[in-house]
Amino acid sequence: MKYFLLLGLGILFLSGWAHAQEEGVGTVEEVTVDVDHGASREGSRTDAEAVSREEEAISPGELSVAQMKEIRERAKNYTFQTEVNRMMKLIINSLYRNKEIFLRELISNGSDALDKIRLLSLTDHNVLESNPDLSIRIKAEPDKRQLHIIDSGIGMTGAELVNNLGTIAKSGTADFLSKMQDVEKGGAQEMNDMIGQFGVGFYSAFLVAERVTVVSKHNDDVQHVWESDANAFSVAADPRGNTLRRGTHITLHLKEEAADYLQPDTIRSLVKKYSQFINFPIHLWASRTETVEEPVEESADADEDAQVEDAAEEKPETKKTEKTVWDWELMNDNKPIWTRKPADVAEDEYTQFYKSLTKDSSPPLAKAHFVAEGEVTFRALLFVPRVQPADSFNRYGTKTDHIKLYVRRVFITDEFNELMPNYLAFIQGIVDSDDLPLNVSRETLQQHKLIKIIKKKLVRKALDMLKKISDEEYEHFWKEYSTNIKLGVMEDPSNRSRLAKLLRFHSSHSDQMTFLSDYVKRMKPNQHHLYYIAGASRAEVEKSPFAERLVKRGYEVLYLTEAVDEYCLSSLPEYEGFKFQNIAKEIFDLEESKCTQLSFYGISQPT
Repeated sequence: MKYFLLLGLGILFLSGWAHAQEEGVGTVEEVTVDVDHGASREGSRTDAEAVSREEEAISPGELSVAQMKEIRERAKNYTFQTEVNRMMKLIINSLYRNKEIFLRELISNGSDALDKIRLLSLTDHNVLESNPDLSIRIKAEPDKRQLHIIDSGIGMTGAELVNNLGTIAKSGTADFLSKMQDVEKGGAQEMNDMIGQFGVGFYSAFLVAERVTVVSKHNDDVQHVWESDANAFSVAADPRGNTLRRGTHITLHLKEEAADYLQPDTIRSLVKKYSQFINFPIHLWASRTETVEEPVEESADADEDAQVEDAAEEKPETKKTEKTVWDWELMNDNKPIWTRKPADVAEDEYTQFYKSLTKDSSPPLAKAHFVAEGEVTFRALLFVPRVQPADSFNRYGTKTDHIKLYVRRVFITDEFNELMPNYLAFIQGIVDSDDLPLNVSRETLQQHKLIKIIKKKLVRKALDMLKKISDEEYEHFWKEYSTNIKLGVMEDPSNRSRLAKLLRFHSSHSDQMTFLSDYVKRMKPNQHHLYYIAGASRAEVEKSPFAERLVKRGYEVLYLTEAVDEYCLSSLPEYEGFKFQNIAKEIFDLEESKCTQLSFYGISQPT
């Protein structure tokens, strides 16, 4: 009897479980999802400040399983054409040599979006009501291998997400590839011109990410989610609603080998290198340690006698403890002073900027701050260091990093010497242009035709800067950079006459070195040459019979005592219409005021 009773209870239990499985399985799954995401990070926190900080951090607000399922059901899927895989490999592997520039590209895109909403606000103040803050924020989640770049710019509608981030899908295909192949054969300039037609800078994200999610909110549309793994992409309305208010939130799901880009120090260094002069603030969600004083809790069984004190003399005991604080850290507090008018910049501001730029402890010897206009408009701020590095001529002709090229305050490169000739490689500074193309092929930007125009104007301005150095400071400049100027006379025919005005040599006129212009002013009325003699030292050439006889006649002689001096003058055909004459090597005639012919070598005697 007991056996049948137990058997009956078992049958009832099994039938009830089977019925639950048939009718309640969906409910069970939904409950599981709700528990997983409903508990959330906030539910596990008891500290109110930590909760508000987390909310302020613009948490990615991850999609729940149910929301992801909803997006997939509603999303419009776009399949890239057959050759897109090949094309993406070309973009990622051929056009970019440096993977780290992905952050530069995404920050630049964010800056452009902020510029657009700022310009719109000049005529319509209402566009900023959705979010008055204009900034870029970066947050790393190493445990999830996710990097977030958030801007409060103009944002994109659903249609714009398809058009702007689907450019390759619409324009890529075989035409893009054929042009790329022509570029590889034809040169970098064609690549620049062609790339400008394709907005593919965003796709540098796939250098480091295996998947990219873009959430964007435009004032004229609801929030949308764009997602791609570089093979296809989808776009759908965001089931979470308008959490962004306005702007774009890019999430990079990083590859394993790119995990270093989640480290705060790496992010800081990349922002400082490429984007420190962006017009808008760039913040990083980061922790810092603060030392705070906290009251010491008294022991419950402390000696009662020790606690009997006068109330006025009692002081609460405290202890110092370290506390970790999370907050937004501003990473680009340096201001681009070259964008201001020279009259508005104080001298000490120039000095501080120079020291920050070059890590030099001394102030610059000279500076030039100007705006060049014409075929290309650019701003430049150039400096002459007081001391030239000892190994400068060992590296002469190699790539220099003294001139930093910016485009719209975004750092491009300092790894090519196309902005300054070799002999002016000691000049340091900034060149910033709004006219150069900001696109995927920045690495080949130095080949752009506008760079040649910039270089020409830059050299002219640099030589003007050197010419304006005061007499007192020029003495120091010549000791440091005389060889550079002489090499410039030899290497730069187009600027040879300008460089000649900077030359100084020892002279029989005085113990001080002289400019060629001063020598010409002191020439005899019928003198048609500038006379010089070369030797190892001034003492040696002064004793030369050639020099002695000429000086006795009242003629000034230049003493060339450096090895490069004679090569310099031999490459200089003339100076202000007068040719140079080596008195020790060539037969020449001296013409005096009485038109009496003197042969310095005794070929004909004076009458």
